[in-house]
Amino acid sequence: MSGGGPTAGNGRNGATPAAIAVEKIVKKYGAFEAVKGVSFSVAEGEIFGLLGPNGAGKSTLIRMMTTLIPVTSGRAVVAGHDVMKDADAVRRAIGVIPQALTSDQDLTVEENLSIYAKLYSVPREQRERNIAEVLESVDLAKWRKAETKTLSGGMRRRLEIARGLVHDPRIFFLDEPTTGLDPVSRIAVWEMLNNLKKTRNLTMLVTTHYMEEADRLCDRIAIVDHGTLVALGTPVELKQSVPGSNVVEVQFARESDAWMERLRALPDVTEVQSQSAGVYRVLTSNGSQTTTQLVEMAASMGEQLTSLSVQNTSLDDVFVHYTGRQLRDEQVKSVFIMPQRPGGNA
Repeated sequence: MSGGGPTAGNGRNGATPAAIAVEKIVKKYGAFEAVKGVSFSVAEGEIFGLLGPNGAGKSTLIRMMTTLIPVTSGRAVVAGHDVMKDADAVRRAIGVIPQALTSDQDLTVEENLSIYAKLYSVPREQRERNIAEVLESVDLAKWRKAETKTLSGGMRRRLEIARGLVHDPRIFFLDEPTTGLDPVSRIAVWEMLNNLKKTRNLTMLVTTHYMEEADRLCDRIAIVDHGTLVALGTPVELKQSVPGSNVVEVQFARESDAWMERLRALPDVTEVQSQSAGVYRVLTSNGSQTTTQLVEMAASMGEQLTSLSVQNTSLDDVFVHYTGRQLRDEQVKSVFIMPQRPGGNA
């Protein structure tokens, strides 16, 4: 692994086999190397976050793990099966939830689930039992006969998750699971995913561009940039790896090119980020002292502070530290293709 971030090996319990093991995986398109020898593993029952700006290689990584594109070199093992040598077994063991809502709007909730279960050759009796169970899990049992087009956005997202569970997968890949949802629905999906993890012993790999989502949902997070893994660890470990334990956000009434240099010169300041005109994020090892110094500096220069706040280091700061940009500024438009139908007849 390249980069200076925290690292972790086979999840939090090295005694059990990893649900996902990626070893020095490489993907080349001609002379272009999209993924450059990335290695990580995901423990059984873990929610693992994969973050990265556009073009970082995370979508390519997921497509290799879900058997959609071949691996150039290295190895990926999912649910104990090599993605190159036993792709069909991998497809049977995983559920994939794309970012787009892909359920047929003209079918009922139950019909959408039934068709998907048939594609995975789930026997009829088991199919009916599985549909009832997953509808209860995502709190859609009362709407099983409702046409999908009548559901709200949050309910449709829950239907997508139910569809991905109907064949009893061991590992769940979720691409931007709460994109487009309102804050209340987003939190409801987080709670549901945490509950599914516990009740169904699911392992989940999640991509997201919501830092709060990664912080609250994921046990560990990997940050990918320019095809390499630049940081890997728990949210707490990643925050601790960033120089400066506090962030002071300050806004000056008057914009000046000199502010950046003056802020960097303050004692205990480790990094200064320009947010917008006159607004700066100051990473410091002593938030209270830096705040006092900022007020004194502004007063001595006859300048006015429009706003001043102190907060702990966030995952936004972690992301900027390792990639040099903010994830929320990236327009995430990944296209997630559904896995091919596994062998067998419906």
